[in-house]
Amino acid sequence: LEDQYSPSRWSRRLDRDIIIDAHLAVTAAGTERARASAQTLLHVPYGTGDGEKLDIYFPTNPSETFPVLVYIHGGYWQCLSKDDSGFAAPPLVSQGVAVVAVGYDIAPKGHMDAMVRQVRRSLVFLVQQYPRIRGIYLCGHSAGAHLAAMVLSTDWTEFQVVPDIKGAVLVSGVYDLEPILHTYVNDALNMSREVAQRNSPMRHVTPAVPAACEVLVAVAQHDSPEFRRQSQEYSEALRAAGWSVSLLDLAGVDHFDIIEKLSEDSYVLTQVARRPVPR
Repeated sequence: LEDQYSPSRWSRRLDRDIIIDAHLAVTAAGTERARASAQTLLHVPYGTGDGEKLDIYFPTNPSETFPVLVYIHGGYWQCLSKDDSGFAAPPLVSQGVAVVAVGYDIAPKGHMDAMVRQVRRSLVFLVQQYPRIRGIYLCGHSAGAHLAAMVLSTDWTEFQVVPDIKGAVLVSGVYDLEPILHTYVNDALNMSREVAQRNSPMRHVTPAVPAACEVLVAVAQHDSPEFRRQSQEYSEALRAAGWSVSLLDLAGVDHFDIIEKLSEDSYVLTQVARRPVPR
């Protein structure tokens, strides 16, 4: 399991000792470019916690209303931040889509229940603050795909707001946290079995409501067999519950460049993310 849940061991491009630093460099540089070129509102608080802030990249030519892509970063719930998460904005803002990078309190400060709640609350904040939003599209990578999937299982009655989530792109995610309990990943998270079960999207797939959002589960050719199994099984569970879901197995990419390429216009996931734009 240690091996299966160590994505850096499975890349064919770079040595495992340097791939994570390379990934950080790519996303940081891409975010810097995005901030230089787009109209932004940075470090917007959506709650009172230190990590409860988001960055908004506005569309170049916003129409009266506009769709928003909410990006939830990975990092195994214990590294990365919204400050490295704007790299996907340029191809989207140029087409009229706002991009929001969500921050949350990572471990060891944050615990799993709190992270899930923070991401849910960030959407409630967006809906309340920006009435011009026309549809929310979620995009999460790795741990961020897990958090986005937990958003899909939210009972919104306690929030008294129901975000209009029209689509979700879940990239190289973990949807059952139980195997994580037996690996180094849990050293910082310190999850009990109950916490892992309560926060496993696989265990909380709700029946699809009419006009439920479309879900794309994407996985990399060079993700580990466990990551690939989790993507397969979660997409099957959604389909069995009546969701509109596609599984996209992307050739020639690993756990890291599968998401880095979102900064490229021609990349298949960028094209998917631009679908909300009226042609």
